[in-house]
Amino acid sequence: MYELFQAVLNSDEKTVLRQLIDVLNTSGKHFFLRNEILQTFADYCQQSQKPAYFYHSSSVGKLIHYTHEIILENECSWFVVRPRIANQEVWQLKGDFTSFEQMTPQALLDVSDRLVNRYQDRILEIDLHPFYEGSPRIDDPRNIGQGLAFLNRYLCSQLLNDPQHWLELLYLALDKISYEGIELLIGDRITSGIQLAKQIKLAIKFLNQQPPEEPYEKFHSQLQELGFEPGWGNTAARVRETLELFERLIYSPEPAILETFVARVPAVFRVVLVSIHGWVGQEDVLGRDETFGQVIYVLEQARSLENKLREEIKLAGLDFLGIKPHVIILTRLIPNCEGTCCNLRLEKVEDTQNAWILRVPFAEFNPEVTNNWISKFEIWPYLETFAADAQRELLTQFQGKPNLIIGNYSDGNLVAFLLSHSLKVTQCNIAHSLEKPKYLFSNLYWQDLEEQYHFSAQFTADLISMNAADFIITSSYQEIVGTPDSIGQYESYKWFTMPQLYHVVDGIDLFSPKFNFVPPGVNENIFFPYSQKSDRDPHLCTQVHELLFSSEEPQIFGHLDNPHKRPIFAIATFTPIKNLTGLVECFGKSQALQERCNLILLASKLHPDEATNPEDAGEIQKLHDLINQYHLHGKIRWLAMRLSSRDLGEAYRVIADLQGIYVQFARFESFGRCILEAMISGLPTFATQFGGSLEIIENQENGFNINPTDLEGTANKILDFIEKCELHPQQWQEVSEWMTKRIHNRYTWHSHTNQLLLLTKIFSFWNFIAPENNAARDRYMETLFHLIYKPRVEKILEKHMGG
Repeated sequence: MYELFQAVLNSDEKTVLRQLIDVLNTSGKHFFLRNEILQTFADYCQQSQKPAYFYHSSSVGKLIHYTHEIILENECSWFVVRPRIANQEVWQLKGDFTSFEQMTPQALLDVSDRLVNRYQDRILEIDLHPFYEGSPRIDDPRNIGQGLAFLNRYLCSQLLNDPQHWLELLYLALDKISYEGIELLIGDRITSGIQLAKQIKLAIKFLNQQPPEEPYEKFHSQLQELGFEPGWGNTAARVRETLELFERLIYSPEPAILETFVARVPAVFRVVLVSIHGWVGQEDVLGRDETFGQVIYVLEQARSLENKLREEIKLAGLDFLGIKPHVIILTRLIPNCEGTCCNLRLEKVEDTQNAWILRVPFAEFNPEVTNNWISKFEIWPYLETFAADAQRELLTQFQGKPNLIIGNYSDGNLVAFLLSHSLKVTQCNIAHSLEKPKYLFSNLYWQDLEEQYHFSAQFTADLISMNAADFIITSSYQEIVGTPDSIGQYESYKWFTMPQLYHVVDGIDLFSPKFNFVPPGVNENIFFPYSQKSDRDPHLCTQVHELLFSSEEPQIFGHLDNPHKRPIFAIATFTPIKNLTGLVECFGKSQALQERCNLILLASKLHPDEATNPEDAGEIQKLHDLINQYHLHGKIRWLAMRLSSRDLGEAYRVIADLQGIYVQFARFESFGRCILEAMISGLPTFATQFGGSLEIIENQENGFNINPTDLEGTANKILDFIEKCELHPQQWQEVSEWMTKRIHNRYTWHSHTNQLLLLTKIFSFWNFIAPENNAARDRYMETLFHLIYKPRVEKILEKHMGG
């Protein structure tokens, strides 16, 4: 960046930069983010009649495109530039435009504080860098999120460099595996790694003499004589293969061998999935708007985990011992359950043998809180006591400790931290969505937003849980480090300030192998291609078709003058981020779209008074206003209802029957479950370019990624596709088939669960052999919890108690 700044200041382009800063200054603001900076520069180029190349290719153009934030101070300008993914730099440009200097993040945070609060005392600095220093670290940004592959390579290199030492560590790790006092894998007769290697040879020789399909129960006593306990396999062939894999790992360690062997190790039997806020139930509940997707994710993950663990236990030869997997979704019990099952302490997860929803009530602080649903922004004061109560309940249900605790969203991750820290259990963190990057400048102006959102507690909880976690799984690469044009959700925690509270000078190591890209799947029993006619229920198809296009119910707004037009389908909740109103405005401004298409919306509310907060109420009213403004009556249909999963799956297929399209118009979407559902159903799908959908819809021409801030451009993209389909009827079919295959091949719960369990085992082993930094890190997290988090939530509690 030094050369780029120098090129600008040593040329006529310095005048351009000076004029651009002057334009920004006229706004009276201090802080500017990338989109506003780019738009201001584009307007400047147009008004100054600069040649077309200047916007992108000039030195000042390149500098502006690398810039993600500008802060204007009286004497200078501050630039946050990002020359590469996961690499942000701070540069200070003097007010006379004569010199520039690279600065530390701390210096920028100090400036930000001064501009928000005129007087700034000394402030706490949070620095997590020492806990990652010296640990194995990914060096190529392209490999961020592939921690499992990195650790496999690292561990194999260590085995090669010091085989005897690592053989002893492998022996010790396997020797500690047991289930309810039952020794697994290695018995007392084997006392060292060297002896283990010798006994493996004897065991393989014995197994070569057995029929391959001989059940383990028939020869287990002979293996025990050699020092091997149950867990290696359920047949002679399976046990021999597993022992041969381990032998190969000892003498010629390779990542593929390590991964295959670890996948066979029976080390996970009990799993907790923590998902707290919202209504966590099954078919007729599935959360409220703010948790709808998360509840489905957790339910499907639980089913897949229980099924996979059952399969692993059987293949390991442990089912004859009566060992069974046990999966628990941990959530809160809500006494005033509004006709749902959320007041039941224990509920079995459908289509499982031993997966359960365990509901634990909030302690008696305030009956209004204890007995009723409350927003995710108000939940923070009750999590510590909830975790303590939940720990007792879990130990009772499991009759022992879990092997893995998975947190979901910020609150679930904090509880997962408290539980795993207390129980000494492997912790996995799943953010789903981090609020900080969704609310612009939310950290800078947190004090103005505190009454409604309590971001001081939430952002502190995020810092604690993401650093305490043994591993983090994300649905997309962008979730971690964004794109060349956008900062990732986790990357936004790298450094930031919360004025008068603390500075984060290094909040997370994005190159840590703890980050792992493990996308979720989609339930293919419910969501499958429209072309699978034999799997569809004709009666259900008729019902759903009538619901979408013709039936009149109080929860349905609008009729279609011409129901045979190509349908544009969209499903979203009423929040500004989901941006349903943006889609309606895009449709309303395009006469060409209206002539060719109908717009069908599936949302959960119809009237502003049904919303739970003013923002959502405003979106509902705005949608009504847009329908009137653009005279969309007869062209739009708005279903204000929650369809069952079965009906929803058929709704996608009915739209596909009519060669419709699906549009996801969010301003930002960390992943997008509905995108998976629409694509696997065979619907050509257009989705926001801001977030994980860039990876889901991976096409060379970028024809299906849309910019929701560019209404005309989006309408033109959709129209271009429709015109191609009208000229070439096979076009729609080809895209439909491509999208179905894309999801079927890449986004499956089977693959997700395999990766999740592999990560659990590898990181459990890693923590066993390199625990030093974890203890210090956890003490640091405890300090943040007690000195920052708890005082913040006590203020929320005072408000709830009326104090």
